[in-house]
Amino acid sequence: MKPYKEQFMIHDIPINIYAYNTIIVGSGAASLNAADSLYKLGQKDIALITDGMNRGTSRNTGSDKQTYYKQSTSIKDADSPLKMAQTLFHGGAMHGDIALVEAALSLKSFYNLVEIGVPFPHDTFGQYVGYKTDHDENSRASSVGPLTSKLMTEKLEAQVKNNGTDIFDSFMVIGILKEKNKDEAIGILALDTKQINEQNYGLTLFNCRNIIYGTGGPASIYYRSVYPKSQSGATGIALEAGARANNLTEWQYGIASTKFRWNLSGTYQQVIPRYISTDEDMGDEREFLEDYFENPTELLNAVFLKGYQWPFDAKKLRNNGSSIVDLLIYIETQIKGRRVFMDFLRNPSCADVDGNLDFQQLGEEAYGYLKNSNALLASPIARLKKMNPLAIDLYRDNNIDLEKEWLEIDVCAQHQNGGLAGNIWWESNIKHFFPVGEVNGTLGIYRPGGTALNSTQVGSYRAAEYIKSQYADPPIPMSTFKENVILDVEKRIAFIKDIKIDREKPSNVLSFQQELQKKMSKAGAFIRNKNSILETMKKFKKTYNNLHERIHIRDIKELPAVFRVYDMLITQIACLSAMLEYIEQNGDSRGSYLIADDHGSHEIKGPDMTFKFSIEQDYKDRVCETYMEKQQERIEFSNTWVDVRPIPEYDSWFENVWSDFRENKIFKK
Repeated sequence: MKPYKEQFMIHDIPINIYAYNTIIVGSGAASLNAADSLYKLGQKDIALITDGMNRGTSRNTGSDKQTYYKQSTSIKDADSPLKMAQTLFHGGAMHGDIALVEAALSLKSFYNLVEIGVPFPHDTFGQYVGYKTDHDENSRASSVGPLTSKLMTEKLEAQVKNNGTDIFDSFMVIGILKEKNKDEAIGILALDTKQINEQNYGLTLFNCRNIIYGTGGPASIYYRSVYPKSQSGATGIALEAGARANNLTEWQYGIASTKFRWNLSGTYQQVIPRYISTDEDMGDEREFLEDYFENPTELLNAVFLKGYQWPFDAKKLRNNGSSIVDLLIYIETQIKGRRVFMDFLRNPSCADVDGNLDFQQLGEEAYGYLKNSNALLASPIARLKKMNPLAIDLYRDNNIDLEKEWLEIDVCAQHQNGGLAGNIWWESNIKHFFPVGEVNGTLGIYRPGGTALNSTQVGSYRAAEYIKSQYADPPIPMSTFKENVILDVEKRIAFIKDIKIDREKPSNVLSFQQELQKKMSKAGAFIRNKNSILETMKKFKKTYNNLHERIHIRDIKELPAVFRVYDMLITQIACLSAMLEYIEQNGDSRGSYLIADDHGSHEIKGPDMTFKFSIEQDYKDRVCETYMEKQQERIEFSNTWVDVRPIPEYDSWFENVWSDFRENKIFKK
């Protein structure tokens, strides 16, 4: 790490300033690939900032078989960039030109990972064969096991460190700085969290020509979340700086464990465990799925299909589809206030005969799957041990023994398909600002499993390629930089000084954050109601306006936690604003959420509750863009609708493309 360029005195507070061509924010798969790509392309005046090298989602999440999605390379699939782009585009609310880029560069990105040591499997003939994932008919998916993204980040980190790239670890970004009266990024304000107790609170400035922003999804906005607790996201400060977002309505929600946060897809469901609910003290045990399903075969089939169909899907509520399971869990936890568990020790009672599963009650697909897997065994745990023993080891390594105890679960937020908007080079409406990875909302309503990992690599490479070609000049002069950022820095200093520090009583910042998260999970997760969203958004706006009065801390060391709440609250309000806009445009249930509608064309009638909803009006051909209005001391968001851009049709004659490439004409936006 090179020494700071100079210091900036603001109200007798000395703030170090560093200068680089490009600052990369974050240490997940997208950010690390951006840093490595820039270096390989020849732009080495770069630095990476992270609040913790090992904290992000890429490093700390996985699934039963974590998928990487790419164009097919095996002989059993006739595939092409156009065909893959059509699959992505047809998911809805995704721009066709971005879909084409993500398809066209999927193999380049995949083979780069192979080259640096990620062990994706291939056959005797060198084919990187694949399998089908959700929302796709081609076998485009590959995997290295439950921890694919973790292996990706480890190999990419090794590359970045071997390159000698400057890394600022334990630095938290708290402000995106722009040139006065321009939508053009010129720097970053960060907290050096190891220096919080210093006179300057650890405040640090970075003067840079470009920002690649790989902060991950806004993981902290929900209480019921399968994101790692170490991941929070930083979408809010980008919105505050004027970055536009799109599709903030679109998330994935699914069944996950809550003590140890992990998706419960694949074999966890295909072994057909027992679902039970209890009161708060784990009494009054009951198998609540039986209250809804009329016969054992329908119940067993719905549970089995959750393995393939893990995300909640409004369309899979019809005809007793698999998403009924998610809805029944929601009723137990969010409405009745009970706790829900998966029990791998016993079969569902409706199909249990003396401790053995009555396989005659299974549907044809479930029976065939278990038979072909040599798993027609007595209990769920026996079937899981046969088909996926690593799934048991994973929980045992995290102090949960599935061979002895129940697994507590809920329907949790897992991934945001929307996010900050970018063009085909991943540049925001703010010039020189490139959101990459999950923070960038390239993905639409439905996406094949594993596309998120592909997007981290494609988007970060595209940003690096554009910066190297078009934005290689050094940052602006220091005197100009200081003149442009002083007001923003003064505002942050004033914010810090207004925070109440009371050493006589416990801090309330974490409990306050949880209170907001629980409200968001109730109003703005996968079951949505217009009145509830409107009421919650009003409360959140009021909270934002008097945040300093609501939060108190015991020690200035808790300053990062306060900024996380600040960022989270902005993001929550933005997401609720987009959700309300969609409902007010008469949008129906779509993707991974249900909109309650008293006049809905579909009805789910449970033992003590009825849900009505519609799925006809889904606006697949439009994208909702969300942006913050400039209001004095208040927070307001506006929304506008744009038509999706089609997949480009153009003359791809080689001689013309070669000419455009030689003359740098390909870098049009």
